[in-house]
Amino acid sequence: MLPTMKPQAVIRQLPSAERLNALIELSGAIASEHRLPELFQRLSHLLRQVVEFDGVYVSLYETETDVMRLHLLELGMLAAVQTGSAFPSGRVPGGLVMESQQPLVVDELDDEKRFPLGFDLFRIHGLHSACLVPLTSAHHRLGVLGFASVKPRHFKAKDVEFIQLVARQVAVAVDNALSYGRIEELKSRLEREKLYLEEEIQTEHDFKEIIGQSAAVRRMLKSVEMVAGFNSTVLIRGETGTGKELIARAIHDSSSRRDRTFVKLNCAAVPAGLVESELFGHERGAFTGAIAQRIGRFELANQGTLFLDEVGDIPLEIQPKLLRVLQDQNLERLGSNRTIHSNARLVAATSRNLEKMVADREFRQDLYYRLSVFPINLPSLRERREDIPLLVRHFVQKCSARMNRHIRSIPARTMEALVAWHWPGNVRELENFVERAVILSTNSVLEAPLGELRNLDSAAGGGSAVEYATRDLILKTLRESNWVIGGPAGAAARLGMKRTSLQSKMKQLGVARPKP
Repeated sequence: MLPTMKPQAVIRQLPSAERLNALIELSGAIASEHRLPELFQRLSHLLRQVVEFDGVYVSLYETETDVMRLHLLELGMLAAVQTGSAFPSGRVPGGLVMESQQPLVVDELDDEKRFPLGFDLFRIHGLHSACLVPLTSAHHRLGVLGFASVKPRHFKAKDVEFIQLVARQVAVAVDNALSYGRIEELKSRLEREKLYLEEEIQTEHDFKEIIGQSAAVRRMLKSVEMVAGFNSTVLIRGETGTGKELIARAIHDSSSRRDRTFVKLNCAAVPAGLVESELFGHERGAFTGAIAQRIGRFELANQGTLFLDEVGDIPLEIQPKLLRVLQDQNLERLGSNRTIHSNARLVAATSRNLEKMVADREFRQDLYYRLSVFPINLPSLRERREDIPLLVRHFVQKCSARMNRHIRSIPARTMEALVAWHWPGNVRELENFVERAVILSTNSVLEAPLGELRNLDSAAGGGSAVEYATRDLILKTLRESNWVIGGPAGAAARLGMKRTSLQSKMKQLGVARPKP
């Protein structure tokens, strides 16, 4: 139990033995407090028994944001100042004390002009003198411990010596509490990641590798290899079903973040009113229905990768907040003014025309530029038909194993039809079709319902699968010849056609050179 003292007693009147006992009692009393709020609450009572003051505070330095965060221990004359307020370290006296590791004593605050942002808060509350000492543990510069008094010249040299001894004990307790908090946060984070990954395992498709050997796939994988080692934002563009998430996972798995969490969010699947909460999290009571604190995807993906699918569906009013996180990696949960740092690498994907959305003012131009630092365009299945046989065999094997079927062969007629079909749903549609075929197969030969493809053509009122294949082949050849039709290196020669025949076919199929 610390010695009880009258409020008017000052430090220099304490005998040396009592000072030593006071330090021992103070150290023992705060050593068992492992959480900062409880530690500061205890200190607010204990410090008054050994130091006379009208206001006392701890200001902790946050390296990520270069600010001093205020924690009031005893309100006193500082009752109007908000606990948790943050100030740039270079504009407050605490920053100087922490940097110099020397105490700062101000006999009369009215005469001190160096730090208006800090000392003005003291002066407007009737305080006249102050003593700030560094809080430093064996390994860290933590911040400062500050005392203030309504009396001028209140803190003498011997008082400062004793306050420094007090600060050393406080620093040890604060450092322990911060370390305990980091351990608790790490444990909590691991629990959240474990729960998230367990949910992912239950719902995720079992993609083992990217299937394909076409030039388009090789170009795509080259892009993945080039960008994976950097932290740059990636924008994956492609039609629905082309495997955008698979490419995002490939980027993550090839990066230095592979051992951290891969977090995903389909922006099109979340109601517009909940997108902000999903991205940044919320505090309890932040809005109707917020009955508990929720960790946002950015915070969960710290040090890992966040995959935002269908990023074009993010509401316009949320886009400035997303841009801010991408620019300075800082965010606030809904209902909180506490800044949280998130070093998450963003990989976004879209099947929409973002350029048109920007022109129509449906998507912010600055966010578009920030997202598309490194774009990767995924080819449709129509643009890599040579990969279809590989994909069909892969899906047949995968579905057969899952359903305990024994499909050993695929008829040539079936494979030709699958290669010729234009697959508007791309790889996802192909996989679903193969799964249906495996279910319908009664023996070792794949029995594909090819009539469904013909019916789809008729229902759509479009051309046949052969026409789709012909159109894609012509387009591919024209691009390879740089849209030169005639001549020995032109598209007509490559296709074995007359120039006039190719032009007629292009008109029939609606093929035209895109405008520059």
